[in-house]
Amino acid sequence: EVQLVESGGALVQPGGSLRLSCAASGFTFRGYAMTWVRQAPGKGLEWVSELDSGGGSTTYADSVKGRFTISRDNAKNTLYLQMNSLKPEDTAVYYCTTGRAWGQGTQVTVSG
Repeated sequence: EVQLVESGGALVQPGGSLRLSCAASGFTFRGYAMTWVRQAPGKGLEWVSELDSGGGSTTYADSVKGRFTISRDNAKNTLYLQMNSLKPEDTAVYYCTTGRAWGQGTQVTVSG
């Protein structure tokens, strides 16, 4: 069974940092590009960042470029999203996805 489990979400003050993790199982993680997507309250899904299977090619939404860093550890079957200089508009549920499989999401709230 394919599983993606996000963690690391929290309440953080503006300007703070968080690192999200996505633990993958049930498929050959190293063979898949991975994506982070978020959904702010009352809004639709927003693509955030994507990383190729080998971890060498990254893309970011303009809204997070220069502040967020996507990475992966294929030995640990884990995807990461390092988020720095957080803003209130980054408040959302963050999901990792292969494009077909999705995790349950982790809540990030930037307030204070």
